[in-house]
Amino acid sequence: MRRRWIAAASLVLGVVAVITTSQDRAPATTGHDEEFAVFAPTEIKWKAGPPTLPKGALIAVLEGDPAKSGPFVMRAKMPDGYKVPPHTHPATEHVTVVSGTFHIGMGDKFDTEKGRAMPAGSFGYWGANMKHFAWVKGETIIQIHGTGPWSIKYVNPEDDPRNQK
Repeated sequence: MRRRWIAAASLVLGVVAVITTSQDRAPATTGHDEEFAVFAPTEIKWKAGPPTLPKGALIAVLEGDPAKSGPFVMRAKMPDGYKVPPHTHPATEHVTVVSGTFHIGMGDKFDTEKGRAMPAGSFGYWGANMKHFAWVKGETIIQIHGTGPWSIKYVNPEDDPRNQK
């Protein structure tokens, strides 16, 4: 149980290839066949989250492509009160809270009494296919890194924003 909570932290980030392309990032070269990129907070290009997420989140892919095989790094900015219903991901997810307070809960039912607050500076990870849900208090930014291809599967299909009218 302790490992579960130490490892806990999540936000759903479905396939985000529709939101960003490599042209959205500004890698530079050193002249020595090395690529690097630096993103000051004011230089991050936020875009509306994919249709796999509840409306209101903004996403910025910083490295890689979550829709393809391989490592990626992205950020999600969520408004106060934002919620993500219970879901799973196909690979281990790693989350660092950049600002605000991110709340994570484990299980197949959304229950704020069974969650844990993660203030700015917190880090957590959890394994593939672990059922979890999330919500935020105050505007919150998290950084997610993992291995693609990335997707989200909601525990309850009615919670999937793509199925709502």
